[in-house]
Amino acid sequence: MNIIEVYRQFPTQDDCLYYLEKVRWNGKPYCPYCGSFSATPVEKERRYHCNTCNTSFSVTVGTIFHKTKVDFQKWFLATSLILNAKKGISARQIARDIEVHRNTAWYMGMRIRRAMSEQQSRQLLQGIVEMDETYVGGKPRKGGNDDTPRKRGRGTKKTPVVGMIERGGKVKAKVVGKEKLNGKGLSSLVREHIDLNNTVLITDEYRGYMGMSKMLPHQTINHQVWYTNGEIHTNSIESFWALLKRGIVGQFHKVSIRHLPKYIDEFCYRQNHREEDIFGLTISRALGVRT
Repeated sequence: MNIIEVYRQFPTQDDCLYYLEKVRWNGKPYCPYCGSFSATPVEKERRYHCNTCNTSFSVTVGTIFHKTKVDFQKWFLATSLILNAKKGISARQIARDIEVHRNTAWYMGMRIRRAMSEQQSRQLLQGIVEMDETYVGGKPRKGGNDDTPRKRGRGTKKTPVVGMIERGGKVKAKVVGKEKLNGKGLSSLVREHIDLNNTVLITDEYRGYMGMSKMLPHQTINHQVWYTNGEIHTNSIESFWALLKRGIVGQFHKVSIRHLPKYIDEFCYRQNHREEDIFGLTISRALGVRT
């Protein structure tokens, strides 16, 4: 759903609330505090009174919209902007587009990313799966006092991220410590995220992947010789890394280690649900209806 469709489908605050109630309750409102279905509407308000625990509530209780003072149409517009921005969108750009303060836009964006979290997904990857690692971080400023040669790749001080992607399918990516970039740590990630009985794993020749053939079929590509050898390549995961880095460098400019997993989840989420009604899915997850 793009922003034009949001304006057409949700022109007023009541239209937005009706949609949220339909998604969360489907005509059967229940109390989010005690779970009782004994609730009656409060006159002249889009709230309900629970006759069991004697509290009042709205559809936003316990959701990313709880206690918000921002119009729900702006929430829906921000959600649409984030979902449709292939390379991501900065908080300042969201603030300009929906006319809110940049701090409010950042807060809304992080709430929406909470609904886009992929960390709890237990679906295993299968088929032809490519696996690779990359390093996220900014380049040192020119003209500094430190003239030490800058290392690239595995010798850098940047934050390592390990990713796995089905050929033409879903992707999983995770921030890891450098101490996990060994055979034991990478094998643990493979067992956690990949169906060992129905997968062919493709990696480069990094020594951390050397023992993978003991768990599942494993093929490697030597990037010093070529980047593609028939079906043996890691181009899919490399393309995902390119998109992720364009977003972080070109849109967000700077991402802290604390919030980096949320931004990585954002890119994984768009990739994994690109064939679905991603707007409806995100609102459902924001309301706790789907996970």
